[in-house]
Formats: sequence, structure tokens, C-alpha cells
Amino acid sequence: MISKLQYISQGTTPEEHLVNIQNACTAGSEWVQLRLKNQTDEVILETAKKAREITNHFQTRLIINDHYKIAKQVNADGVHLGKTDACPAVVREYLGKLFIIGGTANTLEDCKILLEKQVDYIGLGPFKYTTTKKNLSPILGLEGYQVLLEELNTETPVIAIGGIVLEDVSPLLKTNIHGIAVSGEITKDFNSISKFHQILKAGSSQEQVFKLDSNN
Repeated sequence: MISKLQYISQGTTPEEHLVNIQNACTAGSEWVQLRLKNQTDEVILETAKKAREITNHFQTRLIINDHYKIAKQVNADGVHLGKTDACPAVVREYLGKLFIIGGTANTLEDCKILLEKQVDYIGLGPFKYTTTKKNLSPILGLEGYQVLLEELNTETPVIAIGGIVLEDVSPLLKTNIHGIAVSGEITKDFNSISKFHQILKAGSSQEQVFKLDSNN
């Protein structure tokens, strides 16, 4: 089951990432991605071990960004692969079927490649400008998601990412995305997790009502 709300960790140090993961779990996050950049494999491994302890306590799913071998070492729930990371098919062979594998996409071609490699979900973005990622791909906006999702017509969950705030969620849900990944907005206020959950669940309910009405 791919969560409709995914928290991507932030922090200037590994310790800050862990504090923020703890805060996210305490506030009700069901899915956390440890995204540590510019650190050695040793530091990432030790941080991932501690993140796994925290998430196990809260029964929260832990995804490791990029480092699929570390994901296996700490028995995380899965890995998220960037566009320049290892091939999802190679990672699947290494991790096995029980691990979740997600991949980053910006274009229709990116998405098709990931679908061919049989990823479990696609992180599609950026929705809008964000300071949390360097070398940002072209911004998609609502229209971009609408066009891409219509073209794809896939049952594989598509997660919107990139500068998303509370006001963006309802409009994004109308493009038929499965859910959202959020970093900065949640790190600023962990109480926003419950608000995100409410909007995401309301969106699902409205969708079901619409389908019922359509069948009448």
C-alpha cells in the first residue's frame, strides 16, 4: 500500500533529520523517506539505522533515498531512486519483491521507463519551485499533471512532489494523482500532517461519491 502522504526528511545535519523524522512520526506520519545528501555511506548507514528504530516504534514505513544497499542493510520498507540512480530492475533483483521501489520522473518518457521497470510508485514533479532540491527539473504545475496522467492512464500510484502546501492538495487531487510527498511545509509545522491527511481523505471520499453519482 503506497501512502497518500509521504514525508521527506529535511535537516542541515543527520541529527536534525532524525529529530524531524521523530516529530513526523509523533504527528501521525505513516510514511517517511530519509533523504540525506552530501554525506558518506557510513554516516547514511548509521542515520538509517536510527531512523529505522524510530519508524519501527511508530509502525511507520521507512523509505531510503538513493541508497538501496543501505535500505536492505537496515531492513527499510523500500527505496526511492532518482533519475541518475541505479536501474529499478537491477535494484529489484537485489532487494527482492517485498521492498517498495519508487522512482523520480519529470516527463512522460521518464514515467514510461519507470513503468517498464515495474516500479511500485512514481514520484512525479516538481509541482512548483522548491528550494529543497538542487538542479530542479522543469516545473509541471496543475496542467502538467493533468496532461501526463491522462496520457499515462496507469494504475501505478503517481505521487506529486515539489513545493506543495495545504492549499495545493485539493486541486492536485482533481488531476487523479494518488497522493503527495511533502518536505518543507511539514518540517515548518508538523501539526500540518493531520491537516494534509484530512484533505487527502476528503478527496478520496468526494471521488467515491462522484463515481457513485456517475453510475446512477
